[in-house]
Amino acid sequence: MANKNLNAAKEAKKDEFYTQLEDINNELRHYREHFRGKTVLCNCDDPRVSNFFTYFAYNFEFLGLKRLITTCYKSQDMDLFSQNKSEQAIYLIYDGDKNGNNIPDPEEIGIHPLKGNGDFRSRECIELLKQADIVVTNPPFSLFREYVAQLMEYDKMFLIIGNVNAINYREIFPFIMQNKIWLGPSIHSGDRKFWVPDNYELNASGCGIDETGRKFIRVKGVRWFTNLDFKERHEDLILYKHFIPEEYPKYDNYDAIEINKVENIPCDYDGVMGVPLTFLDKYNPDQFEIIWRSHDIEWAENGCTFFRPPTAEKLAKYKKADKTWRVQIPYITDVNDNAKMTYQRIFIRRKNN
Repeated sequence: MANKNLNAAKEAKKDEFYTQLEDINNELRHYREHFRGKTVLCNCDDPRVSNFFTYFAYNFEFLGLKRLITTCYKSQDMDLFSQNKSEQAIYLIYDGDKNGNNIPDPEEIGIHPLKGNGDFRSRECIELLKQADIVVTNPPFSLFREYVAQLMEYDKMFLIIGNVNAINYREIFPFIMQNKIWLGPSIHSGDRKFWVPDNYELNASGCGIDETGRKFIRVKGVRWFTNLDFKERHEDLILYKHFIPEEYPKYDNYDAIEINKVENIPCDYDGVMGVPLTFLDKYNPDQFEIIWRSHDIEWAENGCTFFRPPTAEKLAKYKKADKTWRVQIPYITDVNDNAKMTYQRIFIRRKNN
């Protein structure tokens, strides 16, 4: 519903999507045991408008946090986090309630200047990252690859918001396949409302202005990405269909069966299966293992390297040839000998095989 806004924001490097407190609370309730005694960093947040700061500051004692650190980005030509006209980038430290009223009063929050602009990639922000145990935020989606790479480099626990298309990133999917990153439990479908700055153009359906006068957009395909474990992740996917060969066609160029819906995964098939990307919403690493994914590597033709799969016509022409890209684009030949490419698939196998 807001894909037009998202694409325009990506081109303009505008990523000021402020997460709703309700969405934060719905997800964080699955991880409360992870936070006791921990230092939390929100390094893509202006605490004046960030609900992440609000959530952790007001639940500091309830979660048993050790420290809360947030960074504020200085407004410059390339907006990454906030359009508030910050004259100086700062970071805030909150060590909990001191006067007994269980409220994060201004005098209890330490405000410290940053020498740079507050970019998460700067040296001083990396030093703050090193102090943190868990990072929780909504990073700029245009820098999602780079942001995750930094978290993995410094071996940090994290809970961050991203677009479901990030699953397809070459820099992200290997971590998912290796069970180093997975999807959170609270968002599996639908869209989510995000506040946006006043200068955003609301030119897509589902966008608007709420009763307080704040602009919002609705974003499809939002997911939580994390490496914090939770109970629901280890619940078996209930399967009720049985394998009937006539109902599960095999790919011509790969020894696996096609599954068009997650609910159609057979309960009695131990071979490799190609399933939709939405399988990751219900993925139990104790029940299944991920083999690889389709459309994953570049294919070559006439000495040139491409990063998109061939057209259906080229696939039909070369389907019997020994091409390096064949197995990356699984297809099924119909009764008229036409090669039908599938949508992107994740290839899985039952672990009790």
